[in-house]
Amino acid sequence: MKSGAAISVGVIALVAAVGSGYWLGQSGKAAQHAPTAAVQATGAPDTPKQPKLLYYRNPMGLPDTSPVPKKDPMGMDYIAVFEGASTDDSAASPNQVNISTQKVQKLGVRAEAAQLRSLDRTIHAAGRVEPDERRIAMISPKFEGYVERLHVNVTGQYVAKGQPLFEVYSPELVSAQREYAIAVQGAASLKGADSSAQLGMGRLVESSLQRLKNWDISEEQIKALVASGDTRRTMTFRSPVSGIVTEKKAVQGMRFMPGDALYQVSDLSAVWVVADVFEQDLGLVRTGAKAQVRITAYPDKLFEGKVTYVYPTLKAETRTVPVRVEMANPGGLLKPGMFAQMELQVSGKAQAVTVPVSAVIDSGTRQIVLVQLKEGRFEPREVKLGARSDTYVEVIDGVKEGEQVVVAANFLIDAESNLKAAIGGFAGAATPNSAAPAASGAAGPASAGHQAQGTVEEVDAKTGTVSIAHGPIASLKWPAMTMEFNVANEALLKTLKPGAKVAVEFVERQPGEWVITSVKPLTAGQASTGSDAHAGH
Repeated sequence: MKSGAAISVGVIALVAAVGSGYWLGQSGKAAQHAPTAAVQATGAPDTPKQPKLLYYRNPMGLPDTSPVPKKDPMGMDYIAVFEGASTDDSAASPNQVNISTQKVQKLGVRAEAAQLRSLDRTIHAAGRVEPDERRIAMISPKFEGYVERLHVNVTGQYVAKGQPLFEVYSPELVSAQREYAIAVQGAASLKGADSSAQLGMGRLVESSLQRLKNWDISEEQIKALVASGDTRRTMTFRSPVSGIVTEKKAVQGMRFMPGDALYQVSDLSAVWVVADVFEQDLGLVRTGAKAQVRITAYPDKLFEGKVTYVYPTLKAETRTVPVRVEMANPGGLLKPGMFAQMELQVSGKAQAVTVPVSAVIDSGTRQIVLVQLKEGRFEPREVKLGARSDTYVEVIDGVKEGEQVVVAANFLIDAESNLKAAIGGFAGAATPNSAAPAASGAAGPASAGHQAQGTVEEVDAKTGTVSIAHGPIASLKWPAMTMEFNVANEALLKTLKPGAKVAVEFVERQPGEWVITSVKPLTAGQASTGSDAHAGH
């Protein structure tokens, strides 16, 4: 029994030893493999290759590049463009600008598609009411005489056709009447004479009558003279038309000479409006076109007329051409000399590619349109413009139908019509994916502005300049110095006082001209006065 128990104990011990050895062996293997697994699980990621530098592009989107770092005339660093910066090949184009979606929303950028449309527009022109020259009558006696009596003695009085105006006395007229009366009597007494005597007397009667007619003696007066045979001392002049007496020079008792204009009568039932159309709109004006006229005296009334004549001369002082509009004048509301505003609806040519007028940035020498290629990406394009309407302009070259063009952005207003500054506002918010920072030592994204802190030394309100002793400026790699700045407006001068410690932002408006655009006062703890700045630049 004792030996059997011993054997059993030995077997148990052997099994335990074998089990322990197997467990230790497996643990050793696990310990050997664990570091490898840990290294594989937690090892550092592969380091990507550095992208290849392609070139440096203009930060304001202009189509010029540089193989080395440089600055543009505004002092902005050129932006480095690397290979593979975007999957879109167009992102590497040097004349494109990228801005973030947040900046697009902040600036209020709005785009609209270029569309085909017919450019109908309204031409506006200032003018004046004038009488119809064909309805003006002048009363001028053709003989010498005296004004005996006035029947119409007031300028502006309405007269009807045939109404007596004035009576005149003329010795020549009396003599002519007597000659005619004697000739008529002589012709009557020679009825029984031979034909040659009658023929001669008949010619005398005819010439005397023609003389009276040439002096505008009316048929009524001639018949009365023939019937009675008595000459009249005076002759009455009557109005040849119905209208208003617009001029009266006759005075009772005055002497007049042949051809003197004593009365002028104008028929104002129809008038002209002569409007001055600007030279650039003249090509759209056509005779026969209907025009609408508004008069200041009658703001609630709209008068209609028709273009009947375009004058052949241009006024060099105003660069305008007179255009005549004929219109009826019911009730005589339109008075000669009144100011008028003409509106002429004109139709454009066949449909053309058009963009809103607000989409065009005009630098004076060229016109630019910003085309939105995709969200946050814009391309400035020079365009050739054609006809214009009140809200749209034709694009002959540069933009295609359907392309999105920028029509509204607040920063374009702040650019003060400066084309470079306007496009530079986009580059100031370029996204990291579009281009890496330029290797020029400038901190942060490229910007048209630079910041400095210093002490105001001197202010000249007359010239709008200020002298500031400022500290180092990292964006321009300037040391501390004292230099002179211009200010963007007079309001900034009020915040710049000698001895004041300020933080300023400035730009280079043109080479060598540095302009302060904003000023903030500094406390004693904030100020970096640059007191050890050396003078000069």
